Amino acid sequence: MANTTGRLHRPLCDLLGCEVPILLAGMGGVARWELAAAVANAGGYAMLGMVRESPELIEAEVRALRAATNQPFAVNVIPSATDPALLDRQITRCLDLGVRAFAFFWDVVPETVALVKREGCLVLHQVGTAEAAQQAQDAGADVLITQGIEAGGHVHGRIGAFALAEEVLQTARVPVVVSGGIGTGRGLAAALALGAQGVHCGTAFLATTEAFAHDYHKDRVVAASGGDTVLTDVFVLNWPKGAAVRVIGNVITEGLGDRLLGHDPARLPREVIAHDAGQPLLRYSTDSPMRHTTGALEEMALYAGQGAGAIREVIPAAERLNRMVAEAEACLAALEEGR
Repeated sequence: MANTTGRLHRPLCDLLGCEVPILLAGMGGVARWELAAAVANAGGYAMLGMVRESPELIEAEVRALRAATNQPFAVNVIPSATDPALLDRQITRCLDLGVRAFAFFWDVVPETVALVKREGCLVLHQVGTAEAAQQAQDAGADVLITQGIEAGGHVHGRIGAFALAEEVLQTARVPVVVSGGIGTGRGLAAALALGAQGVHCGTAFLATTEAFAHDYHKDRVVAASGGDTVLTDVFVLNWPKGAAVRVIGNVITEGLGDRLLGHDPARLPREVIAHDAGQPLLRYSTDSPMRHTTGALEEMALYAGQGAGAIREVIPAAERLNRMVAEAEACLAALEEGR
């Protein structure tokens, strides 16, 4: 567990059962049990990224995670981007397994929030606008994760992480967590100084030894600067029209010129460019390369946030978290001393 002096402790830690207010983003395919366990055992709060996964895989991941840690965690699913029948099976299986917390993202679906709340579960909801934050809070969310445009992966809003957090904090009745471009202790200290109670990190934990991302993806993150990322909706197959993502620029985005947004999935060709576990993966899909993916990895969605420039090596997740903790504590100590 992370060694902390208490400067970082917030009520959010008591609510979630973690030691430090650093949350692992529930990155689909990437945040599997190995990464989740590493973050949880280091003192952070873990989320399993189970977006559109089968109930059988969810059960296997939950059981493996519990075998690796006794720390609490959440399961991340996306109600508005998942077939309702599959979503029902996902949530039912989670509840049968005794999962006690869920992380939701994209459009707020009040009935889904209400369903798991009736079962006594915690709900963390990631939002991209102040309006969505209010909707999630009204629906019963226990934690609001305000995602800024700097974030890697699917990006719901169009304003900066700290600007959104500051707006949401004006009316929030529950803890607020900042997400987007944060992967260092300085970012954590800034979020806490703003009045938020923690940070939510994806890119920083994608570039770790335990992440299920392909080594090619990790290496591209390490080599990238924040300016190398672009916001586009060309990687949209499997998601609703207009669902933008932040990725490291590649041959696909370079070929778009200034037409990064405005792509209709119905008009995009379905061409197989890679395979994973025997499954064909299409160009323009939302799939990113996982540990065993083969094929044209350069043409796939290489998710990364604008904080990539601070990520210079692939290291164990616990080491990354501990570095964040030490740096944040030093920053806050300096503030207290007036330096």
